[in-house]
Amino acid sequence: MMKTILRSAAASAAVLFGGAAFAATTLSVNTALTTDDPTYKGLERFAAGVDKATNGEVKVRIFPGSQLGKDEDVLEQARAGAAVAVIVDGGRLGLFVPELGVTAAPYVFDTFDEARKFTTSPVFDEWGEKLRKASGHQIFSFNWYQGSRHLLTNKPVKVPADLAGIRMRTPGAPVWMETVRAMGATPTPMGWTEVYPAIQQKVIDGCEAQLPAVYGARLYEVVKYITKTSHFFLITGLVGSAKWFDSLTDAQKKAVREQALLAGDWASKATIDSLADYQKKMEAAGVTFSEPDLKPFKDATKGVYAKVNLEAAKAQVDKILGR
Repeated sequence: MMKTILRSAAASAAVLFGGAAFAATTLSVNTALTTDDPTYKGLERFAAGVDKATNGEVKVRIFPGSQLGKDEDVLEQARAGAAVAVIVDGGRLGLFVPELGVTAAPYVFDTFDEARKFTTSPVFDEWGEKLRKASGHQIFSFNWYQGSRHLLTNKPVKVPADLAGIRMRTPGAPVWMETVRAMGATPTPMGWTEVYPAIQQKVIDGCEAQLPAVYGARLYEVVKYITKTSHFFLITGLVGSAKWFDSLTDAQKKAVREQALLAGDWASKATIDSLADYQKKMEAAGVTFSEPDLKPFKDATKGVYAKVNLEAAKAQVDKILGR
């Protein structure tokens, strides 16, 4: 009887005080990646860290394989205020704040340290505030490195001219599509989970992606060649709803952001440490890796910044990195 009375009192208090201090809130995190990807394992650390730092007041559930929908769909849910988040690149966020697209531009970063230095800078924080106002999204952290992206084809590629006539899957953000087009291929946007059957059925001729995701999606079964162009340094962010974030207490907000940064650092290191092993496994499966001269690819993509109006943003990146 006493337990029932206490439960009733707690429920009444939660109603009286808006539930903030008494009711747990759950954040659902979506990712296109599989459960063996270092980024997914980083999300598990994020979930555990948030649970501990908030004494269980904030829970995190992770949905691999795009179970909650495509990244763009989850961003729309977050925009509407839903308690969801997604690991996403700056190219997609560039649709709301154009400057953010520079983080997904060709050959913008060379190392994780460079990417992290910029995405934790005051300039990047300003862009994050612009994103909140423009679309209602909240960046929890933007230090999740997933690996450099390379070309996956069924014919050898040595120079951009070899990509002529190749229908290549890439995310639908303008900076990604213009980069693929500049390299000589025909950009074809589609969801990540659709890529395997699309290559298998020859709807597309190839794609561009990072090694952990390639291995997780078993694309080594449907492509013969991986050309290590490293055209995109895939730094991504954990992004959710500003409305949901604002519903948290100050202590909870601090915990979410701190744990996102810690988990992103851990996941990025795990990714870097895993790349050679992923290549070895796919070579054993019959895929031929090659490392072309990058100069022709860098030269071919130089004009992308002007085409998508990112020259000023690139100058800000270069200034912060001391170039």
